[in-house]
Amino acid sequence: MAVDYGKARTGIAVCDKSEMLASPVCTIKEYNTDILVNKICEIALERKCEIIVVGLPRNMDGTEGESAENARQLAVSIEEQSGIKTVMYDERCTTITAHNFLNDVDARGKKRKNIVDTLAATIILQDFMNYKKNNGI
Repeated sequence: MAVDYGKARTGIAVCDKSEMLASPVCTIKEYNTDILVNKICEIALERKCEIIVVGLPRNMDGTEGESAENARQLAVSIEEQSGIKTVMYDERCTTITAHNFLNDVDARGKKRKNIVDTLAATIILQDFMNYKKNNGI
């Protein structure tokens, strides 16, 4: 499962057991981190996830700021509460990729706002799976 964490909206994606294809699940609209962690853990446990990938929002030069620290804290909370291994994965450009895709399919307005985070989570998960396969992990 992948998590694209945001202050207001957090995207969730999952993959099949063989880790071939990432699929969007939902966008969680929640400002309260404790409630958000609960919702993420419920989804992960319900779907019997074996690993949770949390997107790490690094700056383009590789440095980390407040958003990265918040994502790291979220990952720790998820792992502690769910008991599921949680890893961080560089999410640079995933939201840009998601917006570009939505431009290509002409998704605009409210529809776009509701799916961009879930699409970003899907991209994070697919990138993570590709990385694992390409590196024999």
